Amino acid sequence: MSVFARFAPRLQQAIVSRLGWSSLRPVQEEAGAALLAGDNAIILAPTAGGKTEAAVFPVLSQLADDEPHGVGALYVAPIKALLNNQADRLGLYTEMIGLRSFAWHGDTPDRSRRQFLNEPAQLLMTTPESLEVMLLSARVDESKLFADLRTVIVDEIHALAGSDRGAHLMSVIERLARISRHDVQRVGLSATVGNPEAILTWMQGTSGRNGRVVSPPSQPRPRQILIVYRLGLAELAHDAAQIAAGRKSLLFCQSRSTTEAVAEHMRRAGTAVFVHHSAVSREERQLAEERFHDGGDACIVCTSTLELGIDVGDLDRVLQAEAPDTVSSFLQRMGRTGRRPGQSPNTTFLCETTEGVLQAIALVELARTGWVEPVELDYRCWPVLIHQLLAMALAGDGITGEAAWEHLGCVPDFQGIHRAEYDRLLAWMVRDGSLRLAGGRLVLGPKAERRFGRKNFMELFAVFSSPQTYTVQAANGRPLGSLSQVFVDRLVDGVSSFLLGGRAWAVLHVRHDDRRVIVEAAPRGRQPTWGGFLPQFLGLDLCQHIRSVLLSEARYPYLDDAAWEVLTDQRASIREVISSERGGAEFDAGEIRWWTFAGGRINATLRHALEAVAGDWQVTSDNFQVKIRGAAVGRDRFRDALGRLGEPEFWEDERLWAQVAESLPGYRLSKFQPLMPPWVEREVVASYLLDVGGAWRWLSKGETLGQGK
Repeated sequence: MSVFARFAPRLQQAIVSRLGWSSLRPVQEEAGAALLAGDNAIILAPTAGGKTEAAVFPVLSQLADDEPHGVGALYVAPIKALLNNQADRLGLYTEMIGLRSFAWHGDTPDRSRRQFLNEPAQLLMTTPESLEVMLLSARVDESKLFADLRTVIVDEIHALAGSDRGAHLMSVIERLARISRHDVQRVGLSATVGNPEAILTWMQGTSGRNGRVVSPPSQPRPRQILIVYRLGLAELAHDAAQIAAGRKSLLFCQSRSTTEAVAEHMRRAGTAVFVHHSAVSREERQLAEERFHDGGDACIVCTSTLELGIDVGDLDRVLQAEAPDTVSSFLQRMGRTGRRPGQSPNTTFLCETTEGVLQAIALVELARTGWVEPVELDYRCWPVLIHQLLAMALAGDGITGEAAWEHLGCVPDFQGIHRAEYDRLLAWMVRDGSLRLAGGRLVLGPKAERRFGRKNFMELFAVFSSPQTYTVQAANGRPLGSLSQVFVDRLVDGVSSFLLGGRAWAVLHVRHDDRRVIVEAAPRGRQPTWGGFLPQFLGLDLCQHIRSVLLSEARYPYLDDAAWEVLTDQRASIREVISSERGGAEFDAGEIRWWTFAGGRINATLRHALEAVAGDWQVTSDNFQVKIRGAAVGRDRFRDALGRLGEPEFWEDERLWAQVAESLPGYRLSKFQPLMPPWVEREVVASYLLDVGGAWRWLSKGETLGQGK
C-alpha cells in the first residue's frame, strides 16, 4: 500500500482536489513511511524538492485522525522570514482538512497571541527564541498548551545544529518533552548536510523512538557554472547588471557593506535592484520579496538572509560576489535556480580577488564529488548552559540546582560537561551575583538583572547578541533599517550621507535620545559598516582542495579568460613551494612564509605553537599560510621548530595550552561571557580560535616538509 493511501481520507481528498496532485514524490513516500511508523527522521532533499510536504503531510494525517487537545505539532524555523514565508503554505494545508495553524514570533500582535492561547491551533509555527518566551511567560499555561504535543519539525536544521541556537533549541525541546505525555517525535529538514546520521543522533535527544535518515537518490542534473575575474567592485557590478538584465536573479554578497556598494553600482547601470540583509528594515525586506516575486526583471542583492528556503518565486540566475565559505552554502544558493522545466541550476561567481577565484573553483570541484561539510557538534556548549540556567531561574519561583541538572544533563550539547564542572559553575555564578539562592532555589541575581532586566528581560530570551543600533527612518516616518552605533557616531547632521537598502540617504538629524537617524534621499552616499571583528576561518578540507587545484594541471571549462589567467599565474608562483602534504616554505631575509593550506583554526594553532617554541618570533596566520618574522629566523631554526612540533608530548602539554588560552584575545563570542568564570571563558575562546587536535592530526599525517625556496 502506498503512503498516500495510508493518509487520512480527508487529507487524500484535499491533496487531489485542492492541490491537483495525483502522486507523491519519492522523498515524500519514503518520509511518510518513516513518520507514520513513528520514527524520528532527518529528511534530505534539494531546495524545492518537496521536503516540507514530506514532513507535514504524514503529521497532519495523524492529527486529522486523532485531533489533539492543544498544540499537536510544532514547526520550528531558524528565522522569522522563513516562518512568515511558510505561513500561507502551511495555513493552506491545515485549513483544507479542517485544522488550524498559528505563527508566533516577535512580530505577532499581542491580540492574536491572546486569541491563540484561548483557542490553540493544532499546528504552531515558531522560532527557538519565541518558544523560550512562551515557556517563561506567566500568561502561558505550558502544561495545558503542550501536554498533547506529538511532533516537532525543525526546518533547515543544518543552520541550527552545532551552534548556540541549536543547543538552545534542543534544551527547549527537552523541556517540552517533559511536559508532553508522548515521546515527542523529532523531524529535521535539510537540503545539504555532510553527516546526517550524527545530526539525527543529536536531534533525537532523550527520545526512545527509532531514527531514520531519508535521502532518496536524486536524478543528476546539469549545472551551469561560470567564474569570472574583474578588477574592482565597479567592474564586477557592471557585469552583474549585464547578466541580470531581463532576468530575475539573486546576487549573494559576503557582507552587508558589499551588498550596499554593489547595489548602488547596479542601480546606476539601470538595473531594478532590491537589497536584502539583516540591517534593512523588515518592511523594506518584505516589499523587496513581494515586488521581486511578482516581477520579471529585477535583482535582489543580499547576504545569507535569502540562502535558506524563503520563496521568492522562480529565478533565472544566481550570482555570487567572491565565494561563500562552504560547499553547503554554495549548494543552497545554487538550489534557488533550476526549478522551472528545462532550466538548469546555475551560479556565476564574480570575483575581484585571487583568493575568490581559487575558493570558487575548490567549492565547485568539491561539490562535483558529492562532498558537503559535516556539521561540527559541540558537546560542551557553555554559553547556552549559562543561558538556560538564567532562563530557568527567571521562570516562576526559580529552580533547584539538582532539578536544573536533571534537565540540562540530558541535552546533547551539554553532555560533555561533567557534574563536578556544573557544580563549580553554579557556585561561581552565585558568588558572582548572576544567580542567588532563595529558599534553596536558584533565582536571578543582581548582576544578571542589571545586564538583562530591561524591557521585561527580552534580551535574555535569545542566545545571540543584539548589538547597539540606531533605527534609520525617512522624514515621513517610514522605517528603512538600522546602523551600528560606531558608524552613527561619525555622522553629522546636514552633512553626512550613506547607503542603505542600495540607495543613498542624507542625514537630517541624529537623535541620540531615542536612537534614530532621520534621513532624506540623496544623490550619493558612502558605504556603511556594521562592525564585526571576528576572524573568518575556512575549513581544512576546502583549503586543502585549493592546494590541490594549484597543484593540478586541469583546465576548468567554467573559467573566463581573466580567471584562467589568475589561476595560471598562481600555479606558476606557488607550485615549487608546496611540495608536500604539510605545505612548503618560502625563505626571505627575516621572513618565512609557511604555505600550509590547513584552514584558519589549524593555522592559528600552529602560530601559537611556533611562538611557544621560539619566543622571539613574530608569527601571524590566515587560512592559507603562517608567516614568521624576526631577526633570527632561518632554515635551521625553522626545521628545529618543526621537529619539536612533531613530538606528541608537545601537543599533550596541558599547562602550555592553558597558557596559550590565557594569552588569546578576548573576542566577544557570546553575550554571556561577562557572566562566565575565567576558566570557562578561556575554553570558549580557545575552542573558537584553536584546533589543537586538528593541528596535530594534520602535522602527523604529512610527509617531510618541503623546504621550498
